[in-house]
Amino acid sequence: MDVEGGFCVKSGNMFLGAFVISIIMMIIIPLPQWVLDIFFTINIAVALIILLNTLFSKEATDMSMFPSILLITTLFRLALNISSTRSILGEGYAGEVVNAFGSFVAGGNIVLGAVVFIIIVIIQFLVITKGAERVAEVSARFTLDAMPGKQMAIDADLNTGLIDEAEAKARRKKIQEEAQFYGAMDGASKFVKNDAIAGIIITFINIIGGLILGTTGITTGKPMPLSEALQVYTILTIGDGLVSQIPSLLISTATGILVTKTATESEMSSDLFKQLGSTPMVFQIAGGTLIVLGITTPLPWYIMVPVGILLIAGANSIEKNIKLQTISEEVSTEDIEAEEVRRPENVVSLLQIDPIELEFGYGIIPLADVNQGGDLLDRVVMIRRQIALELGAIVPIIRLRDNIQLSPNQYIIKIKGVEVAQGEILFDHYMAMNPGYVEEEIDGIETIEPAFGLPALWISESQREKAEMLGYTVVDPPSIIATHLTEVIKKHLHELLSRQDVQTLINNVKEKHPALIDELVPKILGIGEIQKVLANLLKESVSIRDLVTIFETLADYGTVTRDTDLLTEYVRQSLGRAISKKFLNQKANNVITLDPSLEQKVMDAVQQSEQGSYLALDPQTTQQIFEKLTREINRFNSIGQQPILLTSPIVRIYFKKLTEQIAPDLVVLSYNEVDSNIEVQSIGMVSLT
Repeated sequence: MDVEGGFCVKSGNMFLGAFVISIIMMIIIPLPQWVLDIFFTINIAVALIILLNTLFSKEATDMSMFPSILLITTLFRLALNISSTRSILGEGYAGEVVNAFGSFVAGGNIVLGAVVFIIIVIIQFLVITKGAERVAEVSARFTLDAMPGKQMAIDADLNTGLIDEAEAKARRKKIQEEAQFYGAMDGASKFVKNDAIAGIIITFINIIGGLILGTTGITTGKPMPLSEALQVYTILTIGDGLVSQIPSLLISTATGILVTKTATESEMSSDLFKQLGSTPMVFQIAGGTLIVLGITTPLPWYIMVPVGILLIAGANSIEKNIKLQTISEEVSTEDIEAEEVRRPENVVSLLQIDPIELEFGYGIIPLADVNQGGDLLDRVVMIRRQIALELGAIVPIIRLRDNIQLSPNQYIIKIKGVEVAQGEILFDHYMAMNPGYVEEEIDGIETIEPAFGLPALWISESQREKAEMLGYTVVDPPSIIATHLTEVIKKHLHELLSRQDVQTLINNVKEKHPALIDELVPKILGIGEIQKVLANLLKESVSIRDLVTIFETLADYGTVTRDTDLLTEYVRQSLGRAISKKFLNQKANNVITLDPSLEQKVMDAVQQSEQGSYLALDPQTTQQIFEKLTREINRFNSIGQQPILLTSPIVRIYFKKLTEQIAPDLVVLSYNEVDSNIEVQSIGMVSLT
């Protein structure tokens, strides 16, 4: 526990609260003149500190508290104005600081002081404040408008592997901070503007009020001549105006600097001198111009010529420094390259394997380039969202890379560094697929749809409308790649589910169901065992979104058995309604069943081991099952229906494992998974006779 840090925070809060309250009290309670002198000095010091901080900050958001600081300092300055006004009009004196500004800065001259004051106010109000207000307004508008594009750029960099999750999170936070800062500055700049207006009004009120009180003698008890009253009260008022407006001018300047500042890696001074001195020729031309003007015109040559010579000398010095820096950089680069050659290769970075990769030829780059109107990156983001909603699983970051070794229009999909699928598109063409009921044919280039292996045609843009009117399903190239990628991810999602992903899912459930997780993990089952159960579900395209039901089932049956296959069956039965909704969604659902004698034969062939149970059928029986099953599956395919096999709960998992090699898309359900409201009809049976 950081007691010291907590104490500092608490002390800081108390000081800030006391300071703000004291500002309010200054408006109500008259202050001694020596206190006013201290506060006026503090006001100048604070203004200088703020100005210097804005000068040396690298970017605007480094001063994210500036709008609040602006409000507090403005209030402090106005409170000082009120207190000093009370002293000027009530006592005819407002301390040494005000008197010094009125006598020394203004030269003790009413007209001179008034002119200086008015000039300062005009500069602040019309130049600095007006410009800062406009810049803040435009910056706020453009920052808010650019937020969606910046978010998409971050997602694109994340998907292409240029940044990791931590950096993406930091960038998103920075964007939010920028939007909040410029939005606040848009409003806070009004403080500066209205502060300048208030300064003018207060000054005129003080002068008029002073003349009235001085000539009537209400405060002093003795009337003054008009000239004397004018001299006393006007000088004091101008001094008061100057002592408040000069800090105000400093803070206005700080505001302008802050809102015009762009994000850089170095301080403003470094960038300023670097950019102004980047071209020595500019200084040489400027110096030569001053020399010519000093010689050929009535301008004072003793000033113009020396300044021109200094500029030319400075330009020559800058030019030499640039040459030396260039040589130094070249040498440094060569040294670094030589060191890299000598250094042993860091193989650790080479061991990292991306879970999912999409590599494509240079012809597909426009589809992935946002600047060229490509939306493939956006589609990749939507794929992760879609699978999360559909199957409840966390899809790892999908890396997109161009590969010059591929054909221009070719792409490949890798899972854990190994190619599992590929495809090729025809740029500026569309893929048209016959859903089965379109009789009229259209001209096109024959091809195969990569995701499902269906026959298709490549057609041109001019044929698209005709194909859609005939009833063809027409798909653009980005959709082809996105669909193929989606299906590949779904097929291999069980492989991609890591223990860390499972831990993330557990933590998410624990937020609302802590008792369930405390009971299940690790008392009953470990993370690895839960991972296997979830992977089994995903392998058969069963959604794991309902984690509460899944975990409750595991908590119920995990005390009875730790066999993950058997636990998977219990979970499937608990998810029966969702499974029925997904696979048995017709009014009358046709299914394939197993002959009871075959079910019994399968059960007799189940062997138990320390690693779990497995099926040990003889090759002849296995071949017979494959032949009969293939015949039934072909019959379902001929009528355009998905083959679904229905069997007893105890046989389901073993029969699925037996057939997943020859019929990976076969849906195998148990009777206990079928909802009571679902109607099923057996139109085929797998038997050994």
